[in-house]
Amino acid sequence: MEFLTNYGLFLAKTLTWVLAIIVIAAALISLRQRRTPSGTMSVKRLNDQYTRRTEQLEKAVLTAKQFRQRHKAREQARKLEIKQGEAPDGHTRPCTYVLHFHGDLRASQVESLREEISAILACARPESDEVLVCLESGGGLVTSYGLAASQLARLRSSGLAVTVSIDKVAASGGYMMAAVAPRIVAAPFAIVGSIGVVAQIPNIHRLLKRHDVDVELLTAGQYKRTITVLGENTEAGREKFQSQLNETHELFKSFLLQYRPTLDLATLATGEYWFGTQALSLGLIDELATSDELIERMCRDRDVFEVRLVRPKPLAKRLSGSVENGVGRILTILLDQVREKSTNPLERI
Repeated sequence: MEFLTNYGLFLAKTLTWVLAIIVIAAALISLRQRRTPSGTMSVKRLNDQYTRRTEQLEKAVLTAKQFRQRHKAREQARKLEIKQGEAPDGHTRPCTYVLHFHGDLRASQVESLREEISAILACARPESDEVLVCLESGGGLVTSYGLAASQLARLRSSGLAVTVSIDKVAASGGYMMAAVAPRIVAAPFAIVGSIGVVAQIPNIHRLLKRHDVDVELLTAGQYKRTITVLGENTEAGREKFQSQLNETHELFKSFLLQYRPTLDLATLATGEYWFGTQALSLGLIDELATSDELIERMCRDRDVFEVRLVRPKPLAKRLSGSVENGVGRILTILLDQVREKSTNPLERI
């Protein structure tokens, strides 16, 4: 009995401290978010990253003398490149700006993409600079990916050379984005294509009817609602919904022909997908390579910068992560104490 009392007091004190810490942390995070902008632009020079990795490997496999000689030669070559490439605007060599887009159903990363593109357009030189977009997406909502594709179109219309690299998948809305670029490069087994439109809506009208549940749907306008989840769908509603899907498909194909007029959409716009090696012969892509190969090549004669807009995590996510970690630690401590008590012969009665 004494053990239970002590245990209860310990638990109450612990929870009190945890709640106090959470409240204080929430107040501090909220105050910080009010003072800081919605995101900070992270710019990383990838040339330095590749050089560091190369030097780490060389240091391990070469003798100290060989390493010093190679390092010295590399530094001299870099200084010579900078001297030869000096320009009045302060830039040394042509620049490549690398963007990453990992698309979900709603293409939610488009909010960051639009700001990254605006920053690049403000400082890039169309006559010499270029943009590489590392794209991974299986598609999603039409309006969301239409906006994402329009953001990439801003880069192309500015006169910048744009390349899209696909390592894994760019299908449906993802391929609509990729098609904006004059040059599409994909890995041999990357999935490309899926030029089609799909809609899937569950209907539980018969289930509701069996349980004597009525659903009243009132509309003004013949096609204000075509397919419903709860009500009874009509043949006329299905036909109208199908016609809307067909119209969207035609818009999709028209968009692709605007940027890649040589595509045989009678063959390709069936909703099928192809691997990179197949997509090359079909004209869906222009080259087979991975994004790593492209970036490595670019680093040889260009300054390559990775541009990312880093947004702070929402308060709820930060707190949930902190609470999970805190609760996990507390439970571990409590379980350890219970085990210690249970192994004491005096507490087994």
